[in-house]
Amino acid sequence: VQLQASGGGLVQAGDSLRLSCAASGRTFSGDSVAWFRQTPAKEREFVAGIFRSYGRTYYADSVRGRFTISRVSAENTVNLQMNSLRPEDTAAYYCVASRNIILSSLRQPSAYPYWGQGTQVTVSS
Repeated sequence: VQLQASGGGLVQAGDSLRLSCAASGRTFSGDSVAWFRQTPAKEREFVAGIFRSYGRTYYADSVRGRFTISRVSAENTVNLQMNSLRPEDTAAYYCVASRNIILSSLRQPSAYPYWGQGTQVTVSS
């Protein structure tokens, strides 16, 4: 499966953005899909994930209540709605997918064989 991330941009603190991860090559409605983010100064960080087709969602503490991950199966897409953005949310955001991940590995970047290109989110204060 090929993943295409989009929706990044430059916004002000408090604004919203929606990132999209579109899959091609096959349907990924049964995959676990997650978003990670990375800055030059920090390691890759788990942001949010949706586990397989069960629909259960998981979030990093730093984004819980502000970000929402959702699957749009009809469009073979997973979205990340980001509200109340903060300067510390500035990073390159990557969508990832895996057909066979176990729940305990959901937050591990090494567990995902499929990666999209990053989309940059910059939040100014």
